[in-house]
Amino acid sequence: MSELGRALRRWRDRADPAGSGLPTGRARRAAGLRREELAALAGISVDYVVRLEQGRATSPSGQVLAALARALRLSEDERRHLFLLGGRALPDTGQMPSQLSPGVRRLLEQLAGAPVSVYDAAWTLLEWNPLFAALVGDPSPLRGRERNILWQHFTGQPTRIRHSAEQAAGFEAAAVGDLRAATARYPSDRGLHGLVAELSELSPAFLRLWEEHAVGAHTMDTKTIDHPEVGPVVLDCDVLVAPDSDLRVVLFTAAPGTDAAEKLALLNVVGLQRLWA
Repeated sequence: MSELGRALRRWRDRADPAGSGLPTGRARRAAGLRREELAALAGISVDYVVRLEQGRATSPSGQVLAALARALRLSEDERRHLFLLGGRALPDTGQMPSQLSPGVRRLLEQLAGAPVSVYDAAWTLLEWNPLFAALVGDPSPLRGRERNILWQHFTGQPTRIRHSAEQAAGFEAAAVGDLRAATARYPSDRGLHGLVAELSELSPAFLRLWEEHAVGAHTMDTKTIDHPEVGPVVLDCDVLVAPDSDLRVVLFTAAPGTDAAEKLALLNVVGLQRLWA
């Protein structure tokens, strides 16, 4: 086993399945991530994870290393060490940050009573808490572009979030403006520019806004979520930007004593019961 393989195995054994939105019932034999779970979270094959851990694959790409670091929830120092072991240079400053800082991670873990999710600067979902999954649907099966909010919206993917025509127009202008600002901050990020190119080809609405140089910032709104079990839930949606990592922290909240607050409390109980089942 290589040093890279040993490090991956240690980090996999240490990883918290619940923190990645995975079930942690009695059927688990080990506290860490299974190989198939790590493979699914990183978007690579189980066989490749096995070959990396056994030292039979010795030259993983930077994209694979970044995906493993994200799936294993490595610290910045650990991520740097992973790239060193993999023989790759760390992405330069032209790449979008995708690692949660300790402060953002604590916020995600401690706000158990509110649906919370974290996105990169291009609005690709990185992390979420159990109540977010219970509210809008479990995003764990989604991969790549499927986790990007703009991709979901402009390609017409199914969603529980309902927009009025006015809300949709405001959201689109703000989200495209956010994306344009991200391309200026991260000129070397190929994934980011690829997203723009693909959306421009697939969505006339996106292309029109992009060519109009739509500006705005997606910071706050009121969202209606059509939940299949508790019905419509109207919530305040606030977006916080972590300046140290340029990540977007999205919080759904309801005023105490409201119908929406009662529905969130019910979803929280049901979500935790399913998580620990």
